[in-house]
Amino acid sequence: MNGPSAVLPEEALHLSNGDATDVPGTGLARRVVYWRDVLHEGPVPEVAPAELRRVRADHLTACHGAEREATLRAFAERDQALEGNRDGAYVLWFEADLYDQLQIVEILARLAALGVPAERVTLICIGEYPGIAQFGGLGQLTAEQLRELPGTGACARLTPAALELATRAWAAFRAPTPEGLAAIAAARLGELRFLGEAFDRLGREYPSTRDGLSLSERRVLAAVAAGAPDAGTAFVRAAAREPRPFMGDLTCFDRMERLARGPHPLLDLDPAAGPVTRTTRLRLTDTGARVLAGQADQVTLNGVDRWIGGVHLHGHQVAWRWNEATETVTPAAKEQESQ
Repeated sequence: MNGPSAVLPEEALHLSNGDATDVPGTGLARRVVYWRDVLHEGPVPEVAPAELRRVRADHLTACHGAEREATLRAFAERDQALEGNRDGAYVLWFEADLYDQLQIVEILARLAALGVPAERVTLICIGEYPGIAQFGGLGQLTAEQLRELPGTGACARLTPAALELATRAWAAFRAPTPEGLAAIAAARLGELRFLGEAFDRLGREYPSTRDGLSLSERRVLAAVAAGAPDAGTAFVRAAAREPRPFMGDLTCFDRMERLARGPHPLLDLDPAAGPVTRTTRLRLTDTGARVLAGQADQVTLNGVDRWIGGVHLHGHQVAWRWNEATETVTPAAKEQESQ
């Protein structure tokens, strides 16, 4: 096995998903940029980078309490660092889950647009690690363990095919309709070996033809139905059903609150007022039980107002659903015709 110093360009710009990953501690990186954006939550429309920064900052401010100007500055500095290194090399440290895969395709699509040759981009990406039964991410590894990764099969110098696929994936994700998602979910390329799996999981966040629930919503309701007494327990049990890390507890608590606040609540909260926290007690309502059993439809009952990439799902009738029969996102009109 070659040592990592023989693999990674010494002056490369290193990028990762967040500072829980100790890239600086490896001694391999002089410059590190953290991407920090949960792209599968909130709008990600097909607009220029400056406008996208504003859209994402507005979403993070409204839904996660971020400080807007500080977020805008962080996004601008991140983007400037990426663009300013266009004549140099890049090393990406990421993981298999949807959060990371969307960040990868955004970065690679931007590098392709900047004209950066693929051979100047190195991707280190893992979905498992020996001895860790339920691998959650690079943040679980020590600096020494991270230092070993460039000398393993997890490290790949990219080819033009990888940049082309990432560009198509980023465009499909940001498009105002989701017709392009299936092709990315079916794509198979060794350099981006986790991308298809991640886009399949993305599609399952569309309201299901069975009950109008996204997969994450159904897993929350199932956890409560199985006896989870409070929001913290329901989150842990729902998260345990995910093969890859999917969302944090605060995002999950927000989903629970939405399930409890519609005209026909699926959950009862105790206390009823205030935001959902780890100790909020949960109970499945009769309507929630009917929806979970596939006897009623969440969107028809309560409507939806949610962005998935560039697609805005809004109202009591949506144009797109996750088709349980074909395991693809299909036009809702086709679903109604087939029933």
